[in-house]
Amino acid sequence: MATTKIWAVKDNLERTVNYAANPEKTVDSDLKKAIHYAGDKAKTESRCYVTGVNCNAETAFEEMSAVQERFGKTGGNVAYHAYQSFKTGEITPELCHKIGVELAKKMWGNDYQVLVATHLNTSTLHNHFVLNSVNMWSGKKFDCNEGAYWKFRALSDELCAEHRLTVIENPSGKTPRSIYFAEKNGKPTTFNLMKEAIDFGIDHCYGISDFKRVMMNQGYVVDINPRHKYWTIRSENSKKCVRMYRLGDDYSNEAILCRIRKQELYGLKNAKEYDEQRLQMRRFQPRVFVFRGSFKKLKSFGGLYAKYLHYLYLMGKLPKRNQRKPLSPEMREAWRHLDRYSRQVTLVSNKKLNTLDDVKTFIADTDKEIKEVTELREKVYNKLRHCDDDDRIRELKKSRDDCTTLLRQLRKEKKIALTIIEDNPKIKENIRCEIQAQNLARGRKPKERKKVYER
Repeated sequence: MATTKIWAVKDNLERTVNYAANPEKTVDSDLKKAIHYAGDKAKTESRCYVTGVNCNAETAFEEMSAVQERFGKTGGNVAYHAYQSFKTGEITPELCHKIGVELAKKMWGNDYQVLVATHLNTSTLHNHFVLNSVNMWSGKKFDCNEGAYWKFRALSDELCAEHRLTVIENPSGKTPRSIYFAEKNGKPTTFNLMKEAIDFGIDHCYGISDFKRVMMNQGYVVDINPRHKYWTIRSENSKKCVRMYRLGDDYSNEAILCRIRKQELYGLKNAKEYDEQRLQMRRFQPRVFVFRGSFKKLKSFGGLYAKYLHYLYLMGKLPKRNQRKPLSPEMREAWRHLDRYSRQVTLVSNKKLNTLDDVKTFIADTDKEIKEVTELREKVYNKLRHCDDDDRIRELKKSRDDCTTLLRQLRKEKKIALTIIEDNPKIKENIRCEIQAQNLARGRKPKERKKVYER
């Protein structure tokens, strides 16, 4: 299994000229930095894992620069950086480097100069490719379009198949940075919660037919029809399904079926304990703690502030003695945005914003204030340009800094207010899903209950 990627290396002409003119500068051009990174001894451990295709590995930068200067193409995309990463523990360093060199020759032939380096500094072996963007013979620049990327990946898959390495049949798309770092830090995301629910469902079911029941109790609908090519999972409040194999190798059809069959043989104890807990939950209604008493008794307590308090309570964050966890997947995922909701409820409380109309009015008033303070700061700047008195200059600078501080605060409050309008529909939907999940957990039929927060 090998993953691939190509991206352009852009150069700054002024920075390159400054570096060439001043040997004491430590800033390298982008091309030289890419070559230096790819051939770093600390990463490759041995120079035998650095090979030049159509160039010498030791003088790759000089040879590539000479080609660019000969054709007068030293600007723009000076190079392309690509990598080929293999599955951990599946390949040796020698074979990894061999495949990388073969891939470079098949992809670019005898027309382009390429530096191939195999990095051994991580548990996942991977190849780096630094490609000179200028053709050695014609001077034409390499067209790194979408077709080039697909060709690069197809050739990589062919080489993996030839050497009996696994090939990714259904590659997943790129994970957004916010989701990637949230998963890395252990925060709840849609996919993380799905994987946890599937693991729990497998550990607490009697068999494949009982698996759907356990998943439904957790708020998920699964399609595990053996006639279907891909098994899917979705929240019961969502219409969009996710194919389970996209969650990882342990969540493909075959892997889940194998885990459930093992559970049928060895895991009946967990399933019995789970059924007893569900029975206890239906027999006894849990005691409900709320912020400063019961929300039902606070008839005059309304507006956005009450809505946010109710929302935080359902998330299990109010009060401190409330240790319950939300039941719906949507509310559990909302934990990741707790800081965002905290800023919103603080603004609602401090500015006395009871309705969304109040929020919109606040945004309009803030825009006017931002405009006035900006104009005032411009006047202060104009006075500073023509002032010679030191005392007056200090006074004007203080006024300028005060305006800047005020502008920063106003813009921050405006941004929070905009997120209140943006998140309002999602908060309403999450509250509805959580109340419905609570009713189902207590054995009640879902009822349409309207909560009026805005006056």
